[in-house]
Amino acid sequence: MTSYNKPSYQVLADILKSCAATSNTSFGKSLHSHVIKLGHNSCNFITKSLLNMYAKCKSLQDCQKLFDQTHGHNDTVTWNILLSGFASSRHHDHKVMGLFNTFHAARDPKPSPVTLAIVLPVCTRFSTRDSGKSVHAYAVKSGMDSQTLVANALMSMYAKCGLVLDASAVFRELTEKDVVSYNAAIAGLSENNLLENAFKLFREMINGAVMPNYATIANILPICAALGSNLLGKEIHCYVLRRAELENEIIVINSLLSFYLRIGRTREAELLFGRMRFRDLVSWNSMIAGCSSNGQWDKALDIFSEFADKKIDSVTVISILRVCAQLFNLKIGKEIHGYVLRHNVLHEDISVGNALINFYAKCFCTEAAFRVFLRVPRKDLISWNTMLDAFGINLLDNQFSDLLRWMFVDGIKPDSVTILTVVQLYSSLSRIKHVKEAHGFSFRSGILLVDSEPTLGNALLDAYAKYGNMDYALKTFENLSKNKNVVTCNSMISGYFSQGLHSEASIIFQTMSEKDLTTWNLMVRGFAQNECLDEAIDLFRQLEFHGLRPDAMTMMSILPVCGQTASVHFLKQCHGYIVRACFGDTHLKAALLDVYSKCGSINSAYNLFQSTPHKDLVVFTAMVGGFAMHGMGNEAIRVFDHMLDSGIKPDHVVITAVLSACRHAGLINEGLVIFYEIYQVHGLEPSMEQYACMVDLLGRGGQIKEAFAFVNRMPVEANANIWGTLLGACKTHHDVNTGRVVADRLLKIETSDIGNYVVLSNLYAADARWDGVSEMRRLMKSRDLKKPAGCSWIEIGKSKNAFVAGDYSHPERSVIYDILCHLDKQIKEVWDITAGADVVAGCS
Repeated sequence: MTSYNKPSYQVLADILKSCAATSNTSFGKSLHSHVIKLGHNSCNFITKSLLNMYAKCKSLQDCQKLFDQTHGHNDTVTWNILLSGFASSRHHDHKVMGLFNTFHAARDPKPSPVTLAIVLPVCTRFSTRDSGKSVHAYAVKSGMDSQTLVANALMSMYAKCGLVLDASAVFRELTEKDVVSYNAAIAGLSENNLLENAFKLFREMINGAVMPNYATIANILPICAALGSNLLGKEIHCYVLRRAELENEIIVINSLLSFYLRIGRTREAELLFGRMRFRDLVSWNSMIAGCSSNGQWDKALDIFSEFADKKIDSVTVISILRVCAQLFNLKIGKEIHGYVLRHNVLHEDISVGNALINFYAKCFCTEAAFRVFLRVPRKDLISWNTMLDAFGINLLDNQFSDLLRWMFVDGIKPDSVTILTVVQLYSSLSRIKHVKEAHGFSFRSGILLVDSEPTLGNALLDAYAKYGNMDYALKTFENLSKNKNVVTCNSMISGYFSQGLHSEASIIFQTMSEKDLTTWNLMVRGFAQNECLDEAIDLFRQLEFHGLRPDAMTMMSILPVCGQTASVHFLKQCHGYIVRACFGDTHLKAALLDVYSKCGSINSAYNLFQSTPHKDLVVFTAMVGGFAMHGMGNEAIRVFDHMLDSGIKPDHVVITAVLSACRHAGLINEGLVIFYEIYQVHGLEPSMEQYACMVDLLGRGGQIKEAFAFVNRMPVEANANIWGTLLGACKTHHDVNTGRVVADRLLKIETSDIGNYVVLSNLYAADARWDGVSEMRRLMKSRDLKKPAGCSWIEIGKSKNAFVAGDYSHPERSVIYDILCHLDKQIKEVWDITAGADVVAGCS
């Protein structure tokens, strides 16, 4: 107010500026009315202030109306105010371009550099490069392209449109580069993933006359993180510490915080966070999200607890809900949900609603997730996909189908994530027909064709391969030829091996331009499982020549080969590598222990067992099984008792192993005690395999009648394995009568196992029942049953020797047979001497 109590133009302009800053449209309109009453509406200065107020308050209709009323007096500044108002909203891009065309078509006034700086970002959003290039052409014609402000806007526009060369040309031609020029160029290169070039430009800036500002540091630190360079980031940190004005900028400190967290240096981030003089919401959110992304869930929760008394935003809510989901912390998650419900801004945020759905789904509270889904005011595709995923993870087929139908009824178009969820669910439920339907839909709707990542294609391929439909898998693989990756090929290799098609898997492997360690592991394991042992070993040895180091999974894949070839030498090499590589996986140690036992080196197995500090159920099971394999029943029982004393609850596998040890060692009483403790002490129902162990234990001990009675008392129907075991015991102890009864039961259940016929035939032969022998041979012939040739391996002098029944191809066969004849002769001589001694003793 002036001394005459009348508002001055400057005071009115200042008040209108305050209204613009606080978005107080109501008070601004009251001032506008006051201006009209006082007759000041003809003042150009006041008009511009009013226009600016309406533009900043997003009251664009009032802004346009006022602009139209003063049409004859509009200058460049007035046009710029109107353009900036409409440019601030993405919904008015066409309007901005229309206004600009009208503006520059007029002879007076003319657009200024500020005008172009306002319009060029709109060209970026306009989704057509032609509009931006047209503005650039106008800038060149009017001579404004040399203006730093215009050049900076042009660089940013071209970079966001992916035209990096055009952006670089503008930058190089600019004679007077300021800090904004460098920032725009660095940000543009970074956005187009030219990280090395961006950092090189930053170094050029540091060495030049232009000093980096807070925006430069905020731009360059994410580049350092993406390059994974701790050293570069620390150099930037040191540079910040040398410049006090940067050290006091909260945006710079937050960028440093984010950098350390992104590269996993949480300790440095904590120290920096602790030294911060002032922390804003971004600081707290960065720490919570950073600890979460580095798997430090408890620490993220502790930081949130410190911050919980302050106002949080949607970023905080989304980050902490992710933490609660990982920790299955329903209590805090529900408290966050309550906070959201009390704050309308958060409650109406779709991303927060989606995070709540995901939180409840991950905590297996599917009903709560669905209630949240129903209350999300404006559901987007992510909402539907998140809820579908929740039903899919919990295999709720009916709810999933109903929700999918509802989605289509609401007119929501599914994307590749939706179809991926459908494929994963029906693949888990073994419904390959539904997978094919989803595949067909993805083709018809074009989803599979536009999917830039082959994730959906890989899932389809994996589903087909998993269930042995290799024709469909191959077609899918061929359709992905232009968009396949390592995962695609790995799925195909895995599918071929699962069907025993190792030649086809090898062809895929050989044609792959890029292979990761998973590919090699698949090949090694596939060859091992398909008994292509030499191929598995050759691939394993090739790993180092391709610059790859075997991991724990590689060793788990190759160790069974050592057992199958009985190669202690190769096994010890693998063991040495595992020790040098410091693989601490107890499952790997258990596998080593098991293979040592299979290779006959039980002492090495026990030494490894003794040297394992943290023994779990798997390790104990392997050791018990190893002793069982070598007939060392008492030792197996001691290890089993040690396990029970350590407080480890047994499972069916280890119990079966210790029972097997008892049967091999003839420990009948000990076996019976362990068997009856299965239910009485351990609370488990005996398995069919454990019943078979007990039958074999009693049968081997000659207690045929007790074994037969045991089978008849079983609470479940005996299978072919149990009757076959009892038949073998009858043969061993020449109990023909029981054997015939058992054989009758067995041959009604299992008619294709030649071993049963051979055992019964031998049983008849031992009792000189030649009619029975003839009958068994007739049955074998009529049913075309043939016994496979026996095979064994032995390693001598680091070389493997295989022997197959009826095969005379071994190069050392003459020496072998000479030694066998000599041994046979010695055995007969010993037998004759022993028999003679018995006769003499009898006569005396």
